Amino acid sequence: MLDYNVPLTMLDGSTRNLSDFQGKLMMIVNVASRCGLAPQYEQLEELHKKYSPKGFTVLGVPSGSFMQELKDSEAIGEYCSTTWGVTFPMLEKTDVNGRKRHPLYKQLVTTKDNKGMAGPVLWNFEKYLVTPKGEIHRFRPTVRPDDESIVELIEANLPQ
Repeated sequence: MLDYNVPLTMLDGSTRNLSDFQGKLMMIVNVASRCGLAPQYEQLEELHKKYSPKGFTVLGVPSGSFMQELKDSEAIGEYCSTTWGVTFPMLEKTDVNGRKRHPLYKQLVTTKDNKGMAGPVLWNFEKYLVTPKGEIHRFRPTVRPDDESIVELIEANLPQ
C-alpha cells in the first residue's frame, strides 16, 4: 500500500503532496525526453485524456537517473508540450534510483513486477499503476502504456 504523505515539487516549481491524488487511479511513470521510448508519451497522453474524467491521472516524473533527460524544467516542459502535447501533471526532474532517490520511488521500487522482481527502476518509462485503494502494480519500460493488461487494469479500477 502506498503512503500518500509525500511532498512533490511539480515541473512548474509549485508544491503539492501525493495526497492530492489520493482516491484517484494514477499511473506514475519516470520519463526522459532523449530516450528511445519517448514515443510512449503519446500513449500516456491518450490514456490521460480518455480516462481523466473518470478519476485517472498520469503523473510524469522526469528522471536524470539514466542521463537521458533535458537539463532543466523549462526545457523539459517545452519539449513535452510541443512534441507530444502532454497535459498530464509532471514533477520536477528527480532521481528514481540511488542515494538521492525521491521518497515516492523509495516506496515504488519495493513493488514486484509480473515476474516477481522488485528493486531499482530498470530504465526510463517504468510504470506504476496505483489504484484508488493504494495498491501498486508495476510494469517494466518496454510494456507500452496502452498494453491490454494495463488498459484492463485501468478500466477495472476507475473510481467513477
